[in-house]
Amino acid sequence: MQVLVTGGAGYIGSHTVQKLLDAGYGVVVYDNVTTGFREAIPVGAELIMGDVRDKLMLSRVMKDKKISAVVHFAAKLIVSESVEKPLDYYENNTMGALALAQACIENEVGMVVFSSTSMVYAGAEVSYMLTEISPTSPSNPYGQTKLMSELILRDCEKPYGLRSVCLRYFNVAGAALDGKNGQRTKNATHLIKVASEAACGKRESVGIFGTDYPTEDGTGVRDYIHVEDLAELHVLALKYLNDGGRSEVFNCGYGRGFSVREVIDAVRKVSGVNFKVVEQPRRAGDAVYLVADSSKIRKAFSWTPKYDNLELICQTAYNWEKR
Repeated sequence: MQVLVTGGAGYIGSHTVQKLLDAGYGVVVYDNVTTGFREAIPVGAELIMGDVRDKLMLSRVMKDKKISAVVHFAAKLIVSESVEKPLDYYENNTMGALALAQACIENEVGMVVFSSTSMVYAGAEVSYMLTEISPTSPSNPYGQTKLMSELILRDCEKPYGLRSVCLRYFNVAGAALDGKNGQRTKNATHLIKVASEAACGKRESVGIFGTDYPTEDGTGVRDYIHVEDLAELHVLALKYLNDGGRSEVFNCGYGRGFSVREVIDAVRKVSGVNFKVVEQPRRAGDAVYLVADSSKIRKAFSWTPKYDNLELICQTAYNWEKR
């Protein structure tokens, strides 16, 4: 089976490409490399330069490469930036998903695995684990554009036969255990990446954005999933669709949360570096508590995570940053 991976030069995309290759799929990466990296693309995958909003080119690639399924990552993803530049996010993320769906339908590509986010839930200040039927009310344009993309794909199944699995990521972190791949993102905002950079002396400090949240230590709580476990879930989602599964939405997390302070302590422990921490006001669009009830995906895919350990996640991220 030939699989098109949009955004396959990115952090999660490139890890997933490796898992797909390991599973025996042919992989074509479609990326404009504006935020991705050519060197992140594993050997064995073909790179085609293109923009996900270009329906004509997407359609041509699907036809020429005899694509059977798509794993769709290509999107803008910084929450604070989406608040400042919302139209950029609607134009890139939502219109990109629309162009992709249209190209799939034109070329009878019937399966899409979509990179979504827990930000679709972020409207309410909840203190319980989120299930796939929890209210969706995004508090920022990033989450809104992802939810709109989910709805586009959902509405394509009945009339067009385009089936999809939407994977709602919680906080993704870490690096490949063999040290060959990790997060290369410039000016990253992900906490574990930022803390690892500080531990390596690449940043002067780590910011804690908000210390007055209604949590045990006053900082936001997140569910962190190792990138290797998440990449494997994309392969399992593709198998699910290939076996005839209907369109579904799944949470991707471990089912337990850690506060910002707990994560900083974990990175300090694995690195042995007591880097500087600066307390700052809350950021626009940030949620209080985002923890996944992942029972649905565990059951549907018979999935047991391999790397459910905060220190291991932080250790692999720090090891990658040192390299």
